[in-house]
Amino acid sequence: MKKEIKLTPQQALLKLANYCAYQERCHLEVTNKLAEYGVYYEDADQVIAELIIQNYLNEERFAKAFAGGKFRVKKWGRNKIKQELKLKKISEYCIKQGLEEIDNEQYMEVLEKEAVQKYKAIKDKNFLVKANKTAQYLVSRGFETDLVWDVVKQLNTK
Repeated sequence: MKKEIKLTPQQALLKLANYCAYQERCHLEVTNKLAEYGVYYEDADQVIAELIIQNYLNEERFAKAFAGGKFRVKKWGRNKIKQELKLKKISEYCIKQGLEEIDNEQYMEVLEKEAVQKYKAIKDKNFLVKANKTAQYLVSRGFETDLVWDVVKQLNTK
């Protein structure tokens, strides 16, 4: 367990300004960091408000960066990204804005590429088994079921 550090709200503000400047952060991450620093209640609200005013903290910007990054780097689908943003207590509006960062054409390209890659990696000869395993994999990566099955059905012809 981490040892709690006791900082004044002003010290915490300076540390958190650096923390937020390094990488986009959500309110939950900042609140957890404030708790680590021993700053609670009104003091914590005051620090968060100041970070928002100084534009270090912006949930819409965070959602856009998170969604774009997870899609480009980890090849996550929209469902998984949406679920992760909900776990971080991001508002529905910000989640919607974040998901709009993902280009539909690119999204389908990634889905098709991942499907082909997984399909080829499965050793079984039976199309139904391969198709089912491929679909399960893609759904677990957060891609929408209807899109997954549209792509998987086309794999037999390739």
